[in-house]
Amino acid sequence: MAHSRSAKERIRVNQKRNLHNKSLRSQYRTYVGKAEKLIEAGDLDVAGEAVRQAISVLDRTAQKRILHPNNTARRKSQLVRKLAAARAKS
Repeated sequence: MAHSRSAKERIRVNQKRNLHNKSLRSQYRTYVGKAEKLIEAGDLDVAGEAVRQAISVLDRTAQKRILHPNNTARRKSQLVRKLAAARAKS
């Protein structure tokens, strides 16, 4: 247990940040999941827009350091590759 006033404050701040970051992580997972489902379903016009939205959310999470920038770049690349492969099939 923290003893000093500043240590107790750090615990409170970290808990608040953890809750905020948890919601942002959930948000990017939702957008990426929607984009992947649309790509698999073959609805490529809507999937293209969903991929753009997912990339935007991923960029925001990287900017706030919730995800490492390399992790973000990898996820964006995978999404775009999946969309391109689906477009090449059809």
